[in-house]
Amino acid sequence: MLEEDGYTLIHKVRNLTSHQGGKIPAVPVTASARAEDRTQALLAGFELHIPKPVNPAELGTVVANLAGIT
Repeated sequence: MLEEDGYTLIHKVRNLTSHQGGKIPAVPVTASARAEDRTQALLAGFELHIPKPVNPAELGTVVANLAGIT
């Protein structure tokens, strides 16, 4: 992202009302894989944190769970 990072974006999203999309599920897929990175993502408002390299099956499961398809 060129002008802001994912944490700034999720803060803006979470400040919206539910009707505006403030409750939309969000998961960062990032090269930052430390425990501190996961904690930062969760505290910022993301539901989960997925480090790269991504396991396609795991990603599919996460998306299905967040979409309520399980």
